[in-house]
Amino acid sequence: MADFEIFEASNFVLQKGAVLPKVHLAYKTVGSLNPARDNAVLVPTWYTGTHTDLETYMVGAGRALDPGKYYIVMTNLLGNGISSSPSNTAAPFERGRFPHVTIYDNVRLQHMLLTSRLDVKTLRLVTGWSMGACQTFEWATQFPDMVRTACPIAGSARTANYNKVFLLALERALTLDPAFNEGFYERPPVAGLRAFATIYAGWGTSEPFYRTEMWQAFGSRNMVEHVSDFWEPFFARCDANNLLSQLRTWRDGDISGNATHRGDFAAALRSIRARAIVMPVDNDRYFPPVDSEYEASQIPGAECRVIRSAWGHMAPMNPGDVPAIDAALRELLAG
Repeated sequence: MADFEIFEASNFVLQKGAVLPKVHLAYKTVGSLNPARDNAVLVPTWYTGTHTDLETYMVGAGRALDPGKYYIVMTNLLGNGISSSPSNTAAPFERGRFPHVTIYDNVRLQHMLLTSRLDVKTLRLVTGWSMGACQTFEWATQFPDMVRTACPIAGSARTANYNKVFLLALERALTLDPAFNEGFYERPPVAGLRAFATIYAGWGTSEPFYRTEMWQAFGSRNMVEHVSDFWEPFFARCDANNLLSQLRTWRDGDISGNATHRGDFAAALRSIRARAIVMPVDNDRYFPPVDSEYEASQIPGAECRVIRSAWGHMAPMNPGDVPAIDAALRELLAG
């Protein structure tokens, strides 16, 4: 049996103009809403992540996000293969025809879930890693009166140009594989997925990770084995269209890209009222601290707290980096 629930919305109008007749948001809740209804925490997923991954790496007894203390709502990103995605949507929006969805669309749908089904009107904390952090920024901007505290971890409020070059390389790795067939492949584009994984391997951690041969922690004997042992199997299990859908959502992330802020990025950041701790990782190649420092400088009262880790963007998966992350989350939750 599935360990998640589905929230369905009809005739969901997407930010880029398409309309999905039915859109499904997969979610899981743990813990209980207290009588004051002020202990709800929202944790959206990251790129390729699921609610199961959240329970592995962020949520659990003894952690800052403890279901014994908080009502924790974990939402699956559109395109991740569990919520509405190219791989599970019926014609005429199946596979390569799946429309472009944005961070804005994801957050609006999550808001509908929380307010209309779960009866949550206040969020004690919104937090997430990577694309979960991008959604955290979007939540704090779109619904400033609802979000009390926010902790975006290794993510950004607007996807930077250097990040977009990386994403372009990934997109071409998949789409230039002849087997991809414009998204209507009869078999997985294996060559494209292997190239995708190899590109990701060079960005996912850091130069210090490879220089000090930290791949040995994964049981690999060298760099090539690490790519084939860890990164290739990780992406081989993913549907290529789903990867592209989430990638395009990531690429176009921008909290100011809406009718309210009309591209004024600084104004969008200044509109955030939540108490915020922005947590970049010093060796993160996607979301470097220089971007987070600017974001925190524009959010009233925010702090930029840098995680020091050779694991780079993957730091939240490293047990050695968990205490620093949980300390910030506990601080916000206590406040």
